[in-house]
Amino acid sequence: MEFTEVIKNRYSCKKYNSEKQLSDEQLNAILEAGRLAPTAKNLQEQHIYVVQSPEALAKIDACTPCRYGAPTVLVVAYDKTNVYTYPTAKGPETDHRKSGIEDAAIVATHLMLAAYNEGVDSCWLNCVHIDDLHSVLGLPDNEEILMLLDLGFAADDARPLPNHYSRKALTETVSYL
Repeated sequence: MEFTEVIKNRYSCKKYNSEKQLSDEQLNAILEAGRLAPTAKNLQEQHIYVVQSPEALAKIDACTPCRYGAPTVLVVAYDKTNVYTYPTAKGPETDHRKSGIEDAAIVATHLMLAAYNEGVDSCWLNCVHIDDLHSVLGLPDNEEILMLLDLGFAADDARPLPNHYSRKALTETVSYL
């Protein structure tokens, strides 16, 4: 699929056909796109958890109202102990930015766009009780969850939200210095 079409036409799906699971080939293509995402110093601190079993999906549902019936959820986390600390000219050590959140966000964006390219609908979720989810999934202490990505196929009556195609003009979001 043409990249411009991917970024113009994907939308946050809020209603899935819960009976239709994506294929292993589609899932692997999506996961591979995340693996290829750039990270600071190529540390690749991301860890993706694929959630598909009814038991694990119930744990997701206990921590968010936003699965929308998706048959697969990717939990995007990163290793807090394996991040790049950006050098800064001044400020205490606590002011230094670390790469974990942004690297995981780049990975998540690759996953989301690859899903649409594979004909799979998705929704980026941040309305999640992260600490509870971390606990019920039994994730390692060194990992922090960034977000969840619902994956599946839109229900027949699913549509983008009314404001989906509304975008500000470049003159409102870009400045040349």
